[in-house]
Amino acid sequence: MKTALTLEQLTLAYTKNLTTVENLNLTVPEGELLALLGPSGCGKTTTMRAVAGLLEPKSGRIALHDRDITRVPANKRDIGLVFQSYALFPHLTAFENVAFGLRLRGVQKAELEQRVNAALETVALLEFAKRFPAQLSGGQQQRVALARAFVIRPQLMLLDEPLSNLDARLRLEMRVEIRRLQKQLGVTMLYVTHDQAEALALSDRVAIMNAGQIEQLATPEVIYTQPRTVFAARFVGFDTILPVQPLERRVRIGKHEFPYSLESRFNRAAWRAEHVRLGTGVWAARVLARSFEGQQVQYQLESELGVIQAAVPSATAVWKEQDSVTFDLPLEQAVWLVE
Repeated sequence: MKTALTLEQLTLAYTKNLTTVENLNLTVPEGELLALLGPSGCGKTTTMRAVAGLLEPKSGRIALHDRDITRVPANKRDIGLVFQSYALFPHLTAFENVAFGLRLRGVQKAELEQRVNAALETVALLEFAKRFPAQLSGGQQQRVALARAFVIRPQLMLLDEPLSNLDARLRLEMRVEIRRLQKQLGVTMLYVTHDQAEALALSDRVAIMNAGQIEQLATPEVIYTQPRTVFAARFVGFDTILPVQPLERRVRIGKHEFPYSLESRFNRAAWRAEHVRLGTGVWAARVLARSFEGQQVQYQLESELGVIQAAVPSATAVWKEQDSVTFDLPLEQAVWLVE
C-alpha cells in the first residue's frame, strides 16, 4: 500500500521556549482516514496546522506522496481543509463557495460548473446551489465546506473538529456523511477531534495524542478494547483504574489477592463501568450518586479502593443513594496497563 503522508522527527513550537510537538513520526497510507484524538493542548491541531502549511516546523520533515512539502507554501500543497467554523464566505452562494478554489486555479468555466455541480450533488446540496450560508442549516454549511475541500481533488484532506458546532443529531448524521464521502472519493483524510466516539466511529485507525506524542496508534477496535496506557484507557472510557501488584500466579488488588498469572510489567488494571458487578463480590461500598440514563443506571460508589464507577441495566438497578452494596471487579474483564 502506498504512503500518502509521512511525518519524520517533526518538532513544532509556537514560541522559542514552548515546544508542543517533539520528534513526532507518523505514516498515513493512501486512502486511509486517520483520526488524531486527544484533549485540548495535546498537539493534534498543531500537527494538522503544520501539515497544512499554516505553521512552520522547528525541525523534521513532512512528505506528501514522497514529495517533501516541509517548506512548501500552504497554497501549493494540494491539500483540502475543512475548519471547525466552516469558514464559508457569507457573501457567496453555496455554488460560489465551492467554486472558489477552482477559480483560483484557473479552471475553465465549463469544467468548473461540471465539477462544482457534481460536488454539490455528492453532498446532496445541488438544489441549494444558489443559497447563501445564512440560508443554510449548520449541517448544510458543513457539507458545503466538505464539497469545497474535495472539489479541488486534493491529495489529502484535513478536518479540524468539523462537527463540534453541530447538535447531537446532526453530528451523528455528518459522521455517516463524512465516512461515505471518504470511501466514495478514496481520499486520504487526517481528522482531528477530542471526541472519542467520533474518532472510533469514523476512522480506519486512531492515534491518541498526549503531550505532543502519539500514546497509541491502532484500529478503533484495538483502541477501544486494548488501550496500552493509563492515559489511553481513561480517554476511551475506562472509568475505574486501580494499582495492581503481580505476584507468583496471583495478583493483589487493594487488600485482596486473586489467582491470576500476570506479567510483572503491568501495574494498573482498568474496567469499564458496565463491567463492574454490583450485588456480589468481596468489596463493600456506599452509593454516592445514581444517574438514570435510559437503558442503564450509572452509579458512583465510595469504597476502600476509592471511587468506583458502575453501570447496570435499569431493570436491575435497585440501589439508591447512600445504600450499602457489594461489588466485584471481574479479572477476565480487566485491561492490564502500564503507567
